[in-house]
Amino acid sequence: MSDGNHEWTIGEGDVATRLDKFLADPGRLGSRSRAVTALERGKIFLNGVEAGLAQAATRLMAGDHVRAWTDRPGSSRPTRLATGDLAIVHEDTALIVVNKPPGLLTVPLERDPSASSVRDQLREYLRPHRRHAFVVHRIDRDTSGLVLFAKTEVAQSALKGQFRRREPERVYWAGVYGHPDPPSGVWRDHLVWDERALIQKETHPQDPRAAEAECRYRMLESFAEASLIEVSLVTGKRNQIRIQARLRGHTLIGEQRYIYGPDALRSISFPRQALHARRLAFRHPADGRPLSFEAPLPDDFTDLLARLRRNAPRT
Repeated sequence: MSDGNHEWTIGEGDVATRLDKFLADPGRLGSRSRAVTALERGKIFLNGVEAGLAQAATRLMAGDHVRAWTDRPGSSRPTRLATGDLAIVHEDTALIVVNKPPGLLTVPLERDPSASSVRDQLREYLRPHRRHAFVVHRIDRDTSGLVLFAKTEVAQSALKGQFRRREPERVYWAGVYGHPDPPSGVWRDHLVWDERALIQKETHPQDPRAAEAECRYRMLESFAEASLIEVSLVTGKRNQIRIQARLRGHTLIGEQRYIYGPDALRSISFPRQALHARRLAFRHPADGRPLSFEAPLPDDFTDLLARLRRNAPRT
């Protein structure tokens, strides 16, 4: 056993113990928060299969094999940039992937030119190397997680082409009110962007302004009043997950824009929409090799899930 690779075989004394509780023991990872973080970041394997948050409540059986790969490549927190709050997940001569914190714009807004953005901070970071930051896609200001920039216009064009063809994998985690039924499926809608209100609105397929919106979802964890869901985008419309979840009565926790009627009575406190760009996969623009990245949940989202877990679970 190396310092970063810990393995245990379940004996009679730990039979029926939850996986997260087993890991949180002082003789193992030492706390529940460390156990949850390890599960979130793909560091835990149960009988040779990666175990995530969805498997946290798994009851262990005699002979089960649990492995904690604490120094697993690609699962640590990214290095912080000296220029601000950014965290670089990957960088090469053609592109740069950033784990954006909540509250930071992806690109500057014309109506708020003084607000800092990922693009501004990247340009400062790349200036000494005479490189530029070219936008490939965006996520909302109060959404956390992975965003992709190119370093050349040629790379930007190639990457944007992949997004137009709907080739990249874009996976989000969202905290929503209620419990989707069925627990997995596809959401399809037709949306139109309201330039005056700056929101998406549902419309009918015959509307000449209509844009198709489609995503796949599955429930990862269920709580008393809410759920943690994973959403994989098929299309990539502005605010898409936020409006599609709302249309089905599953408003995002902390949502401030897509709220109507009963939403005002929602009781879970969170300062932003609970949405995190968790995974991003695409082909490298230079040689076509597959690239895949994951970003751990930020502290505020992790704290939210801890609060939800302390309430009585839904059975």
